[in-house]
Amino acid sequence: MAQGFVPANLGGIAPFAVAIGAGGFALLSMALVRTLLTDSRAARRRAAEQIADLRALVDEYENLIGGSRELTVLWQGQGGPRILGQAAAVLPPGRQPQSVLNFHTWLGAAETNRLTTLVEDLRMHGHAFAASLDTLDGRLVRANGWVMGGAVALRLRPAYSQPDENAAMISAEAHTAGDREGARAVLSLLSKPAYLRDDEDRLVYANPAYLALAKARGKPCTPTQPAELIDAAGLATHLKSGRADLAPVSLPLDFGPQGQFDLVEFPVPGGRAGYLRPLAELARPAVPAENGLAHIGGIIDALGTPIAIFNAKRELTQFNAAYASLWHLDRKFLTPGLDERAILDKLRTDGMLPNQVDYHTWRAKHLESYSRKEPHEADPWHLPDGRTIKVISAPAGTNGGVIYVFEDLTERLELESTNRSFTNVLRETIMALNEAVAVFGTNGRLTLSNPQLSKLWKLPMNELGTNPHIDQLAEASGRAIPEDGVTIWRDLKRTIIDLNPTRTDRTGRINRSDGRLIDYAITRLPDGQTMMTFLDVTESAGYSKVLKERNDALVAADRLKDAFVENVSYELRSPLTNIIGFADLLSGMESGSLNERQREYIDYIRASSVTLGVLIDNILDLASVDAGIAELNPEQLDVAALVDTARAGITATFPEVSGEAPHLVVDIEPDLPGFIGDGTRIVQVLYNLLSNAARFSPPGGEIRLSASHRGDRMIFVIEDEGPGITDEMKSAILTRFDTPAAGGRQRGAGLGLSIVRTFVNMHGGTISAEKRDPKGSRIIVNLPLDSALAGVAE
Repeated sequence: MAQGFVPANLGGIAPFAVAIGAGGFALLSMALVRTLLTDSRAARRRAAEQIADLRALVDEYENLIGGSRELTVLWQGQGGPRILGQAAAVLPPGRQPQSVLNFHTWLGAAETNRLTTLVEDLRMHGHAFAASLDTLDGRLVRANGWVMGGAVALRLRPAYSQPDENAAMISAEAHTAGDREGARAVLSLLSKPAYLRDDEDRLVYANPAYLALAKARGKPCTPTQPAELIDAAGLATHLKSGRADLAPVSLPLDFGPQGQFDLVEFPVPGGRAGYLRPLAELARPAVPAENGLAHIGGIIDALGTPIAIFNAKRELTQFNAAYASLWHLDRKFLTPGLDERAILDKLRTDGMLPNQVDYHTWRAKHLESYSRKEPHEADPWHLPDGRTIKVISAPAGTNGGVIYVFEDLTERLELESTNRSFTNVLRETIMALNEAVAVFGTNGRLTLSNPQLSKLWKLPMNELGTNPHIDQLAEASGRAIPEDGVTIWRDLKRTIIDLNPTRTDRTGRINRSDGRLIDYAITRLPDGQTMMTFLDVTESAGYSKVLKERNDALVAADRLKDAFVENVSYELRSPLTNIIGFADLLSGMESGSLNERQREYIDYIRASSVTLGVLIDNILDLASVDAGIAELNPEQLDVAALVDTARAGITATFPEVSGEAPHLVVDIEPDLPGFIGDGTRIVQVLYNLLSNAARFSPPGGEIRLSASHRGDRMIFVIEDEGPGITDEMKSAILTRFDTPAAGGRQRGAGLGLSIVRTFVNMHGGTISAEKRDPKGSRIIVNLPLDSALAGVAE
């Protein structure tokens, strides 16, 4: 075609051939794509229809199972068990279906353990079973368990042959009696006269309004033995019409002065119930009797769920107090025949409806409820006052109209929000824990874990995210820890799958083959799940061992120190006494036997011996304080005698040789009050303070000791002309370390000052140190006048 229509001077036929081919290919492609799209839509439509059919089939099966006289429990996927059927088929009357899983509440101990073992084998290993069980109330129940695909099922039903036919009859009567009790509870709440009949049409119960009407009619009766208020012929006609289709029927009655009533009677389990409605109430517009709603007016009034009924003309026919309370509407406003549009307009004016941009369009959409043939749940209404209302509409009858049921979801949504927030916080908390956490469901599968579980047991995170079974975790742990990984998890599995209702929590320690020490805890959760926590305590256990060994070493060293101090101190005292004795003997020899230098040497020996004796006494005193056996011996003291004793010690320690003896000036306040204390300890305090001052004073320097009182306190002040108190000297008062001060000529101040601090505290006093101007230091000892009351041994 291109060759016939294209001149040769235009370049030949090639370009036109390509263009025509491309256009044809595009047309074919478009046709093919349209065909594929049409087929795809048809396939999706067929799939949707098949899914709908399958869902309907599933609903039919569930309804079939739910209506049978048996109870079926399904475990499928990660969710909780589903329970289908009638609880009364297996459980005692009044029990909830969920309590069937609490085997011990309707089975004996032996049967509970038997069924628990069977269910455990079914869920863990897929072992089907069939067994007969004896219940606590003497019935015989058949139990069947089997595996179906990825789920397992347990079916419970009464056996066809019960061990005692009389027991079965009694059980059926008890079930009927339970229904009667429920009917009695409802009838007792009605404000209208109401009664209950048994299967033989005998009156078995009457509410207070019925009793009052009977009393007004001159027929006294009791709640359990009520009197008949209608004639026998009318009663027979009424019952005969009521047995035709077991539907609610009505019969007008005239009780004269008590008024005219309409008798409404309808079937209930085990008999029939009825109530007398005054004909004056029927004068108000109401739903026609053929709508089948007239007989439930009293029941609606007794319900706490807000309900309102409108006829086909959108006129209000019935409502209850809960409806008026929900919308804060006056009952005088809610008159029968009120148009629903007027109610909606008032609620909008009062700010009780959801905020809408186009209110009229929203109202028209809401009023579409009158044209629906099936119940419909609208989107929740979020009111300006913060409430959230669920609205359900349903056809009111064959003549049209709508029944509205309202539910305040505010509290439930708040609880769900709080629970969701709490769950999120709990999950984040678990993720941030140092402990490894694993939560297992009743089917043995992992439902919750944190990263520490993967790190501690060397498990891949991708496996934990698929909710593996505990057997899979054991296999994965066995690959990571070949020596004992599988063994450890199999031991833990026994506690996970234990369905015994008396099981308790457990704790323990795992010593893994790789040297890790792991503490674990198994906790039973309220929903039946099991939580396991693991904590690696390898390092802390090592630290504890090291600390214990170090503490034992310190205790041993302290005991060794005490023994050394005690032994060495007493061993030194004996030779020291000999040295002091021989020094005194040499010092007392006749003149001429020793020259001047030899006498100086003997004085040094005597002074050093006295100093060494004081140090030994200080060591023994500190040892007695540490041992807690140091005690005071309080007595009446003479301050002047104490000062003279301390002066004598200083004279013996610092003999007047080479001009080193200090010049001690004593200033004692006259007429001092009585002073009670331990004289030996006070002398040690004064001696150590004076000795310390002498050691840090220049040769021949002046040391001043003054004694005075202020109120009920005795004050001793020691001043010297040394280089002054330093921070090291102050710390020596509070510690036992030997700290040399700047300019000091000898060591030993630390131990002496520590003794001073100890004895002063034992007397209940205080000690302080300060610097003098222009030089020197001042130490102040403040003691109570009666140390027998204030002193406490350390």
